[in-house]
Amino acid sequence: MSAKPEAADAAPPPAKSKKMLIIIVAAVLVLVLGGGGAFFFISKKNAAAEEGGEEAAPPPPKAAAVQVDPKAAPVYLPMDPMVVNLSDPGGERVAQIGITLEVIDAKASDTVKAYLPTIRSSVLMLISQRTADELLKAEGKEKLVEDILKATSVPFGGSMDDEDESTTKKKKKRVVQVQYPVTGVLFSSFIVQ
Repeated sequence: MSAKPEAADAAPPPAKSKKMLIIIVAAVLVLVLGGGGAFFFISKKNAAAEEGGEEAAPPPPKAAAVQVDPKAAPVYLPMDPMVVNLSDPGGERVAQIGITLEVIDAKASDTVKAYLPTIRSSVLMLISQRTADELLKAEGKEKLVEDILKATSVPFGGSMDDEDESTTKKKKKRVVQVQYPVTGVLFSSFIVQ
């Protein structure tokens, strides 16, 4: 007689497991369809960029995919102030500029310190190629920051060369984003005389 109650207890669990199985299958189906739609959208966007001969544009140097821990304090590496003769006619104009480099972290700061003489020399050369009029304009200062960022990447495998648009349209290649230790350039003083 005890066999009949056990048979009655065994029947309800299969009904619950069927409901659970249907719910799991439906959830998996929703996830697969969502992932497929996202993949389709991204691949379509990349294909359109390749057909147009465009490269996937890298973000500006300052915002170069830096994954900064919001809780961590920024790390700065000040350089000694520089006095540089400018390329104005007559050679009588000079600039006194103080620069502070923003780096990824303290470890990167130590790495950059090892290359600081090379970086300083490159920065001096960049400034000496400018005129006073260029440096007094906001656009000139912004261009100088971009050029200094490029110069700080050279010791770490970066390049100072700008590819012109005709060569980039011919080469349908993807741009690989590389993270260099210097992420920003700040002016602590800027005097042109």
